[in-house]
Amino acid sequence: MVTMDLSGKVALVTGGSRGIGRAICLRLARAGAAVAVNHHGTDAEGVVEAIEGGGGRAVAMRADVARKDEVETMVRATVDAFGGLDILVNNAGICPFHNFLDMPEDLWDRVQAVNLKGAFLCSQAAARVMVEQGRGGRIISISSISALVGGGEQTHYTPTKAGIHSLMQSLAIVLGPHGITCNSVMPGTIATDINREDLAEPGKRAYMERRIPLGRIGEPDDIAGPVVFLASDAARYVNGAGLLVDGGLFVNLQ
Repeated sequence: MVTMDLSGKVALVTGGSRGIGRAICLRLARAGAAVAVNHHGTDAEGVVEAIEGGGGRAVAMRADVARKDEVETMVRATVDAFGGLDILVNNAGICPFHNFLDMPEDLWDRVQAVNLKGAFLCSQAAARVMVEQGRGGRIISISSISALVGGGEQTHYTPTKAGIHSLMQSLAIVLGPHGITCNSVMPGTIATDINREDLAEPGKRAYMERRIPLGRIGEPDDIAGPVVFLASDAARYVNGAGLLVDGGLFVNLQ
């Protein structure tokens, strides 16, 4: 029977200490997976405690996803902690809003390194483990509606989100023969730390709510559910897909 039960599975979630990543960790754990919670600038112990308090298994994994050595150490530590790796969620990402004309090169480089290079490094390290295990796996990357549209102060960010989706499409071809599915989730406007200041501007939140047919800004848990679906047997034949989760924002041109 096809279910969304993840009992016996091991998941690694990058950027799992807050926002969308935190919600994903909690939902994966509730579905039965053991979860390695990656963090870098924010402590992940609160997420680990919440999972363990609910009877689940979790461990915090500190690593900069833009550094190959730290990524490989993190993946090995996950396998050592839980005996394998079945699910990777590439969620870590940054988006420091900035004007294009005076954008520093080092800011561009850091956004590319964390968002796109990080997804590549983590996917490569995790896929090597999954291929060796021989039992298939799931790689799910958090792209964005920004992969499909532009952003005036996001000229460094939107290319990474388009690149992440393209990476998943290519990996779907490469890793499909090994039983590893690779998909991306494209959130719309979700209330997180990244856009907290932007949505706090007078009228901005109301404007976005009017644009979204469902009438509200998304919450991190709205993304976590689709991730659990893609991680489960219910999505066993979904490969190379981009799942837009935006409350209808993209299709509303009115």
